[in-house]
Amino acid sequence: MPEQDTSIVALVNEIVTSLVDEPEQVQVGGVEEAEALLIEIKVAPDDVGKVIGRQGRIIKAIRTLARAASSYADGMPVDVEVID
Repeated sequence: MPEQDTSIVALVNEIVTSLVDEPEQVQVGGVEEAEALLIEIKVAPDDVGKVIGRQGRIIKAIRTLARAASSYADGMPVDVEVID
C-alpha cells in the first residue's frame, strides 16, 4: 500500500478513535480494489452508532475528509465503510 494510502487510513483511525468510548477496539484497515481504496472500520458494537451518527452525518463527514485527503495526495477514489 502506498504511503499516501497509509496516511489516509491513519487519518480515519485517528478520527474514529477520538469518537468512540472503547478506542482499544478500533480497527481501521485499507484494501486496494480495482483502482480504488476501501477503508474498513470495525468498532465495538456499542460504538457503531457513534461512528455513523444521526442520519449518517458522522460517517459522511469521515468519507468527505478521506476523499479530500486522497484527492490532495494522489487522486485515488476512496470509500469508507463500517463493518460488523
